[in-house]
Amino acid sequence: MIAVTILTGFLGAGKTTLLNRLLKSPALADAAVIVNEFGDVGVDNLIVEASGDKMIELAGGCLCCTMGAELSETLAELVDRMHTGKIKTLSRVVIETTGLADPAPVIRAVIGHPVLAQAYRLDGVVTVVDAVNGMKTLDENAESVAQAAVADRIVLAKTDLASPEGGAALGARLRTINPVAAIADAAGLADPALLLGGDFDALEALARAPHDHAHHDHDDHCHHGPHDEAVKSFVIVHDRPIDRLTLGLFLDLALSAHGGGLLRLKGLAWVAEDQARPVVVQAVRRALSPPYALRGWTGTPSTRLVFIGRQLDERAIRAAFAAFVNRPMADMADRAALTDNPLAVPGVRF
Repeated sequence: MIAVTILTGFLGAGKTTLLNRLLKSPALADAAVIVNEFGDVGVDNLIVEASGDKMIELAGGCLCCTMGAELSETLAELVDRMHTGKIKTLSRVVIETTGLADPAPVIRAVIGHPVLAQAYRLDGVVTVVDAVNGMKTLDENAESVAQAAVADRIVLAKTDLASPEGGAALGARLRTINPVAAIADAAGLADPALLLGGDFDALEALARAPHDHAHHDHDDHCHHGPHDEAVKSFVIVHDRPIDRLTLGLFLDLALSAHGGGLLRLKGLAWVAEDQARPVVVQAVRRALSPPYALRGWTGTPSTRLVFIGRQLDERAIRAAFAAFVNRPMADMADRAALTDNPLAVPGVRF
């Protein structure tokens, strides 16, 4: 399956600058980059030759595609061109969203399409946040809050122009919006390709993290905008194997009843039928990606499912899970916890 990285961030955040750095990395030599408007990406110095109506070949060997059609059509066209030998085999696709976009529909286009989900897997969401204007942007634009909420990794740009106090306040606020995303400073990324891959290997840190809170509590001293409080995140933890049918029934019920407000569901499941390998669970709104297994556990096996969304009924979701696995609610709540940065694992250096 082709790994998909979604690169998002509000207008002017610096995602195009980060994309240009990525394009120069050998890690993208066998990749395609999908952008909404080719003119928005300053890659003129990297162009080698045209390779199709909407595609150009870049010096690093990757392709750049314009979104002349719906995203699903562009992704399908890439697969068709590979199968017919018109382009080389791709290992990764990077999708740069528009600055005003809620990334949830983009995620859904990757994981919710019945055919494309067999060819692509969501590898991670990288959100770029402007360290200078980030607070104001979060105050005024609900889309920017959604971009931060669904991220696996948040990259702070323009930190050299921000005051230390402002940067610290923005970091604290982003942590309240998304307590499970790793936060990196763009200036400190020696190799931006570290942002790619390994997202769900990193998620295994959730299974090793000590338990401290059922969800991230807001700090009384942290600034909150009008859109922040609408976004909630919590994690369900279970330390016994779950059979696939039980897990599937719970996910079907949760997405059916609460999927309308679900920005993202991600996690690892410890399934009874294959206890040696963690199973990746991904969903957005009511679209569930076909689960797939990783190579093996790096820590103590357990199921951890992170829910991120607006107006989610946490108690109802926890009660449903407890009913499916026949566990008391109190026990489930006691074991549900997150550290301040559970995705900060030794293998990924920011």
